[in-house]
Amino acid sequence: MDTSLIFIVIAGIVLFFVFLYFVPINLWITAIFSGVKVGLFELVFMRIRKVPPRIIVESMITATKAGLEVTTNELETHYLAGGNVPNVIKALISADKANITLGFKQATAIDLAGRDVFEAVQISVNPKVITTPKVAAVAADGIQLIAIARVTVRANIQQLVGGAGEDTILARVGEGIVTSIGSAASHKNVLENPDKISKLVLQRGLDAGTAFEILSIDIADVDVGANIGAKLQTDQASADLKVAEAKAEERRAMAVAEEQEMKAKAQEARAKVIEAEAQVPQAIAESFRSGNLGIMDYYRMQNIQADTDMRDSISGSDKGTSSGKKSGGGKKNDDK
Repeated sequence: MDTSLIFIVIAGIVLFFVFLYFVPINLWITAIFSGVKVGLFELVFMRIRKVPPRIIVESMITATKAGLEVTTNELETHYLAGGNVPNVIKALISADKANITLGFKQATAIDLAGRDVFEAVQISVNPKVITTPKVAAVAADGIQLIAIARVTVRANIQQLVGGAGEDTILARVGEGIVTSIGSAASHKNVLENPDKISKLVLQRGLDAGTAFEILSIDIADVDVGANIGAKLQTDQASADLKVAEAKAEERRAMAVAEEQEMKAKAQEARAKVIEAEAQVPQAIAESFRSGNLGIMDYYRMQNIQADTDMRDSISGSDKGTSSGKKSGGGKKNDDK
């Protein structure tokens, strides 16, 4: 008997807590005293639909106290779609207090798009400053300048859905800085008047199609970098030098090849002369045998050759010096 009673008591306690879970009476009472019209069965159905009643009721209480007109069905729908209901309510209240036009549908669309709608409203009220990374550009005189800019932006509520983010703003500002510095005739002009960069960049309408409105662009720092123009000229001169050296080496190789070819031709001609000279004694011997040349004719020819060698020797010719012995031999034959 005692065991059955204990079991009944435990079961009653469990059923009581289950009842309180599915029927949040405390939350319903709180809503009633806060002026929020929500039925008890409506809270039960929220629990069945796996929607936390506390989030919906507390958001409804906050919106009602702030004078916003929203319904529990709208909040439930946004929650089931994966939205952040408390954040949307805070954004609507903040926009209403700042006199910014922001409807519930627009706020939920921004929230479902993955953007923080409350932060967007805060940026719209209190503009945000974005610092760009170092942007390097080269002026017309070849001097590199490295600039850092601070961009003051305000959230554009109407462009938050589908509008580009901060990365696009930074990229466009960097592109504008590069264009402005590149169009300067001298880097000194940029250093003297850095505000020209911000003015030229602002005139380009860089915030078109983005979720932000650019209020101002301020150049925080401009440093002088390397002399890119001189470096490029040095590299070009080095390249031209290598090309010239290659062409000179090509001409030298062609000259050496031509010289070797001429030497080969000279050796070939000399070989032909030697071959022809070697046939002279054979021709003389053949003339002796055939009777076309006598001994006196041969001696006379030797004397003429000796006289020629002597004249060459007197004139300083190497050939005469080398053949002087032949000339002396000829005289001896003549004396005999």
